[in-house]
Amino acid sequence: MSSENTSKINQLLSSQPSGVVMQSFWLAEQGYSLDLQKRYRKSKWLESIGTGAMIRAGDEVGYEGAIYALQRESGSAVHPGARTALSLLGKAHYLELAANKAIVFGNGGEKLPAWFQKHDWVVKVEYYPTSFLPADMGLTNKEIKSFSIKISSAARALMECLYLAPDKQELVECYELMEGLNNLSPIQLQPLLEKCQSVKVKRLFLYLAEKAGQEWFKYLDLNKIDLGQGKRSIVKNGVYVSKYKITVPKELEEHDKKSI
Repeated sequence: MSSENTSKINQLLSSQPSGVVMQSFWLAEQGYSLDLQKRYRKSKWLESIGTGAMIRAGDEVGYEGAIYALQRESGSAVHPGARTALSLLGKAHYLELAANKAIVFGNGGEKLPAWFQKHDWVVKVEYYPTSFLPADMGLTNKEIKSFSIKISSAARALMECLYLAPDKQELVECYELMEGLNNLSPIQLQPLLEKCQSVKVKRLFLYLAEKAGQEWFKYLDLNKIDLGQGKRSIVKNGVYVSKYKITVPKELEEHDKKSI
């Protein structure tokens, strides 16, 4: 390989953090042609993990490194959410979380690339594309080893948990998570609730916040939050909560308030 090409690969590797995916189209945009990429793979500088995606040879790359590529190179809205985001934020350490599963959200209609879907990330990635919240609201940066990615903030993450409830997320656990979120900012939370498109999520969020006795709850302007019309049966054979017109599990309604 020519010294010029060696210099280019050194420049690339020094500019990219370890542990991340580099997509072929993005590399081409940076001046690394498909032919040059092929040479780098042949020379053991880069290693393919699927069609259109590479890592530096010998690098250990988790699903977070793939999300880094999607966010930085593709402008994707894909991000860790729900319980996974709460765990990354240190908000769910007291709950038993599945260490072999990562919950990832994306914008409605947004598909994961084939290389992402086919690669073995060690953990099982559960992906939910939905537009019930604006793609650019309620996110925060999180350092992962040598790079940072956007993940759901605590408030958005809990809303994502409620979006998955009750089929894929237990509501009693959502309440226990809510109990720990005593530092939410009502200024940041208000627009998130106003823009949320899921009546179920909004009603459950407010119900749990009030039930948990969160101090920030009283600073929310409920008049600006559209809670829809009619009743919502979240579960069968549950307890009806008239204020929020929802039917919730009996064990949740009777769950004792715990000290925060």
